[in-house]
Amino acid sequence: MSSQTAPAELPPIDIKALLSRLWPVGHPDSVSPDEIANAISYFFTNQVSDVQAGALLMCLHFTGLDRQAEVLSKTAQAMLKSAAKIDVSQLREVIDKRRRPEGDYHGGLVDIVGTGGDSHNTFNISTTSSILASSLLLIAKHGNKASTSKSGSADLLNCMSPLPPRISRIRPDTISSLYASSNYGFLFAPVFHPGMKYVAPIRRQLPWRTIFNLVGPLANPTDISSPSLLEARMIGVARKDIGPVFASALVMAGAKKAMVVCGDEELDEISCAGETLCWRITDGKTEHFRLHPRDFGLPAHPLSEVSPGKEPTENAAILTRILNGEVPDDDPILHFVLINTAALFVVAAITEADTSDMGHGDDGKVITERGPGGGRWKEGVRRARWAIKSGEAARQWARFVEVTNSFSDE
Repeated sequence: MSSQTAPAELPPIDIKALLSRLWPVGHPDSVSPDEIANAISYFFTNQVSDVQAGALLMCLHFTGLDRQAEVLSKTAQAMLKSAAKIDVSQLREVIDKRRRPEGDYHGGLVDIVGTGGDSHNTFNISTTSSILASSLLLIAKHGNKASTSKSGSADLLNCMSPLPPRISRIRPDTISSLYASSNYGFLFAPVFHPGMKYVAPIRRQLPWRTIFNLVGPLANPTDISSPSLLEARMIGVARKDIGPVFASALVMAGAKKAMVVCGDEELDEISCAGETLCWRITDGKTEHFRLHPRDFGLPAHPLSEVSPGKEPTENAAILTRILNGEVPDDDPILHFVLINTAALFVVAAITEADTSDMGHGDDGKVITERGPGGGRWKEGVRRARWAIKSGEAARQWARFVEVTNSFSDE
């Protein structure tokens, strides 16, 4: 990190001794997760040299320590401690005023995010699902520009027309104002995790994915204080063996409502093509089960039908058509979006409501049928379809765009 100038009051940190205990494997004094997280915390203040930082990332990768639950959990906590500071009491006050509890959803913030790296180049499912879900939930979508695909969540939003949101204007000093008027929030990672600018050049020079590809989804900037402002989340992982690791990391971090998913094709979404492995966390307990599109009352579609590999501008046009209700009801990409939105509704537990009064266009007929894991997956789809057909998702999106454009640059 020699390419950046560290503040004079923060002296360089030498982690050579820690590196010598990491490699070769089998050192009698093994390195603890706390020591790893502590060393990484100095990355965010530009106190570790490029060479030693790269060496630590390589050691963690080749020893597999960066795929251990406690290491991920502790590192995510270190990342959150170094994040830009949000006025928690002010934001909590705003959320308390705007929350709309329903079912077992208490009206808190909700996130849906994937690790990326699945090489399938599918449409921006989690971002689109987050927008649809804002019709009924308060969304805190943590996202960034693409690193392993053509169209990352931030790339997509920046290409929306006729007027894109100003995502870089959502900052700790504006986030409360955002939620005072909008159900939707996009938390652009470079704004809320400024210390990552020191890590980015090193990651770009390494040919391997690093611990930061996994830690990012665990470090939503609103997952702070106790109780957390983040009520529920769904995280997609691109490798099946990582699923239980993420679930354990979330439990260690105190998550009460969460679900980790991995499509059978090593997809970091709930798959529209076949089975998806799920690890659902409820009150600190994890249940493992599988989901299939039929559990949502929808047909399966091969990934080739939902993997256009398009540029952000093209994906933005598809998202706009979905929000405007211009996509046929049997469209494969729409089905893909519906099942993931439905699952987020189930994880947030809004589908536990036995009555329904969402607003215009709601027939009030709750689907109480339960599927794998006890979830009302079909009720989730009913709500997701309502979000589009009622125009509520489009209204929430328009409000988000309006509010962010009203904020000034820093």
